[in-house]
Amino acid sequence: MEFGFFAWIGIGLLVGILARFLVPGEDKMGIIWTILLGIGGALLGGYVAPMIGLPLSSLLWKIVAATGGAVALVLIFRIIRR
Repeated sequence: MEFGFFAWIGIGLLVGILARFLVPGEDKMGIIWTILLGIGGALLGGYVAPMIGLPLSSLLWKIVAATGGAVALVLIFRIIRR
């Protein structure tokens, strides 16, 4: 399934919001940083998921992998910020 530029921004926003919901806290990020978090999470999740055996055959699994990557980025961001 091929996505356009704006579709990836939308998916990045969705994944960024999911990650921020799953890891609550006092991270003051605007909408742009949330989108970038989701896009970065998608890149990280898309890279790591095949290594651990997670199938990326459907949109649901891609969103799961991207959300996992975004959650990891939020946690890394918090560790660096300390």
